Amino acid sequence: MKSYEIYKAADPAIIEDMLSFFREEDRNLYKTTLATLAANRKLRLVFVQKKPVSEQIKWMHQALMYRQNADVGEHMFQIWFMKAKSEVLVTSCDALGIPHNGEGYVDGNLPEELEDKKLQSAVDELLAKYGASLTSIYLAVFNLQIPGGWDNLAEVIANDDRLVFQGGDKPTKEKPAKKAAKKASVKKATVKKAAKKKA
Repeated sequence: MKSYEIYKAADPAIIEDMLSFFREEDRNLYKTTLATLAANRKLRLVFVQKKPVSEQIKWMHQALMYRQNADVGEHMFQIWFMKAKSEVLVTSCDALGIPHNGEGYVDGNLPEELEDKKLQSAVDELLAKYGASLTSIYLAVFNLQIPGGWDNLAEVIANDDRLVFQGGDKPTKEKPAKKAAKKASVKKATVKKAAKKKA
């Protein structure tokens, strides 16, 4: 998954909490990100700044779902986990046997391979401590940290039924009126076909 796909699939409440954290704790990063997202949509920054804070945050979340904002979105996730969710990083690094500075910041390069048993243990512990929504986001973001990701982690993300993104990227139900219109259209086409056959 790319970062913009994570934003589509993640629990909106978690993403909005993340963006609210930046607005409260790192206003400069929040403003810079808002300006970048507005520019990428060819909008004037003032247009977004005039929105109430809750609408600004929802707008940012929507903007981060676009492919063109993938790098910005990934950077936001990285900073958020380091500043606001360092306990998740510590749990993951300890379970995977990855050396870190005590706060989840990795000393040196990440390993080229993850041991299957340690990975499964890490996933189990993360789910037990932090729940499915946050763990799903973290593992997907973590798998972006080396080119191509880790194959066994990608398999876990794809196949572990416990790792279900809560919230976005679900198909919307058709409204009754649209369903009725579609049925009428199909019925009309069927009648026309029948009439042609008789002719």
